[in-house]
Amino acid sequence: MSTRNTVIRSLHDVGLAAWFGGALMGAVGLNGATPEVDDPTDRAKVASAGWARWAPVNAAAVGAHLLGGIGLILTNRQRLAVQSGARTNTLVKTALTGVAIASTAFSGWKGTQVFAAGKVHAEGGTTPSDRTPEAPAAAMRQLRIAQWVTPAVAAVLIVLGAQQGEQQRPGQLLPTLDS
Repeated sequence: MSTRNTVIRSLHDVGLAAWFGGALMGAVGLNGATPEVDDPTDRAKVASAGWARWAPVNAAAVGAHLLGGIGLILTNRQRLAVQSGARTNTLVKTALTGVAIASTAFSGWKGTQVFAAGKVHAEGGTTPSDRTPEAPAAAMRQLRIAQWVTPAVAAVLIVLGAQQGEQQRPGQLLPTLDS
């Protein structure tokens, strides 16, 4: 029986990479480019359309990351039981994954509110103008902050994943096994 976990590691890592990359590109590229749209009433609409196209891919990325994460926890459960650093890392990663899911859902919810408002005057996808109606303006202001939470938390998850890889080096495992 193989002790390799290539498929579940790949699901975990590629899912997180897509989630991080999509969120960062959306904040920097998509939302950042919307002020270039000539018609100010199309700016929020263009951002909303781009995010709507990304949403199914993002959902698949999050799902792959979660599936891979659960698989890794199950296959490493014996090591997690005895290696406290790995256990702590996994608990922190689990909590932060919850934060990233919540921020992704919150951003999606606020984005649908902006989209539902239709053609509204805006400075950008997440920047209302003085002519933006209050409800979509409030959602845009919240999105302007929320758009950075997911990529920031996902970046921390990537670092913690690298740390877990280091925790699997023989020098990290042998003292645990000798105890």
